[in-house]
Amino acid sequence: MTLQRQVGRSGGTKVKRALGVQAALEWAFRVEQAQLELPPTTDVTDEGFGFGLEYVLLQRAALGCKVDGGQHKMGSYTHPDAEVIAAIVAGMPESLGGIRMAIRMAELARAGMTPDWMPGIVPRCVPLETKNNQHGERATTIVVGTERVKTRGKWRTVDVLACPVTWRPHPEQIASSRRGYEDWWQSLDWVRDGLVVGRMLREVGVTTTMPRRCPWKRTP
Repeated sequence: MTLQRQVGRSGGTKVKRALGVQAALEWAFRVEQAQLELPPTTDVTDEGFGFGLEYVLLQRAALGCKVDGGQHKMGSYTHPDAEVIAAIVAGMPESLGGIRMAIRMAELARAGMTPDWMPGIVPRCVPLETKNNQHGERATTIVVGTERVKTRGKWRTVDVLACPVTWRPHPEQIASSRRGYEDWWQSLDWVRDGLVVGRMLREVGVTTTMPRRCPWKRTP
């Protein structure tokens, strides 16, 4: 854990915990068990959704008020900074996935996980179907035509067989998984900017540290 020092109004030095935004989310949702206070979906505009929550938080921070929340904690204490982080996540704009992305980010943070971008997975060409017999596992074949062949001096009609194949996992599955990771990364970047620019956290200092944007790409 890194520490940041911040000079207060009285001239004293206040030590703040320095966390990357992903670590800050995991602290808020996993350790402090903060809950998303999601607004109702009715009468909410795309632009007003994220801005409204940020505005309220900024006003409360300026007045020195404690952020409301923790209604699902059954009386147990949740750190105010964790509540602020949860409120910022809950204000995810629709352009970045809105409520669905907010829920996904919170669930991943609670589990201490990063979205699965299928590292090391390479599509393989495999038979579409297989069957087992006394000789072991064999690829299923289908008849795709007939041919006339001459064997032992006689012409015969024989079936032309082919083995249908597919790619597993399909390249589109891998591409979709990595698009999902990039969407999460952009949302994480938005949360980081909101926390850094808003300066609403009192005991946690969010750093510029971010996970790799495209970890499947080799760095030069």
